[in-house]
Amino acid sequence: MPEGTVLVTGASGHVGARLVQALRRLGRPVRALSRRQQESVDGVDWAVGDVADRGSLDAAFEGVDQAFYLVHGLADSADLEQVELDGARTFAAAARDAGVERIVYLGGLAHGDGLSPHLQTRHDVGETLRLEGPPVVELRASVVIGDGSASFELVRKLVDNAPALVLPDWTDTACQPIAVDDVVAYLTAALEIELTESRIFEIGGADRITYGELLELYADAVGKAPPTVKVPVLPLPVPALLSRLAPEEARVWLRLAEGMQFDSTVRDHSAAGAFDLQPRGVRDAIDAALAEAEAA
Repeated sequence: MPEGTVLVTGASGHVGARLVQALRRLGRPVRALSRRQQESVDGVDWAVGDVADRGSLDAAFEGVDQAFYLVHGLADSADLEQVELDGARTFAAAARDAGVERIVYLGGLAHGDGLSPHLQTRHDVGETLRLEGPPVVELRASVVIGDGSASFELVRKLVDNAPALVLPDWTDTACQPIAVDDVVAYLTAALEIELTESRIFEIGGADRITYGELLELYADAVGKAPPTVKVPVLPLPVPALLSRLAPEEARVWLRLAEGMQFDSTVRDHSAAGAFDLQPRGVRDAIDAALAEAEAA
């Protein structure tokens, strides 16, 4: 693995925090970008900045040869697409001008026409990085399972609080959930693959299931009775339910729920040839997330 400093944006997030630790275990010097001052400890150099602030990025990129783009403004109340694209455009230009060799971007996996704004923006950010920056490795991930993951917390909230008689129609949609530690393994491995031009990889776990089956697997893991009977004429009022249960997190979860109507299974299997990784199954990922939550 190259020896130069790697920049991690989104370093305090669910995936980013794990990635920083993984990179340190591999001996990579890490600079982590945060909007607020953090204490630089354990070999991590925390820089204050924002992906939309070119001046702070120019300082953060000093001595950096590769960078991770893990920023996503799901919780932003402003125009999601404009905020995301402005940040990606500024970051890509700063990386290019700093001579960065590659950007590794964690995007979202979805198929279908008329994607939700959340999912379409994930794809648009990847395209912006590719067009305006150095070569990009874009990893399009299905549902990420891990303690603290927004998607996993949505599953947890629905199983714990949804009525037992109804499920929304999107529970028939196919997905390929992937453990957060497997996502981190793909991210770190993306620094090593040969790259002469930008590449896009679809990544998911070992199991292809529906969102309904994901709810049932989680319910079984925690010993709860899952909501298993669908009544199409009386759909579960997900927006009202989530807004009542956790109003401060409802915006994030509603954007995720909008995306659950789109298939997020791996169709392009080129990642299997490029990465020597064997992602685990859904139940193993759920058990690991629950064990981490219990240990916290």
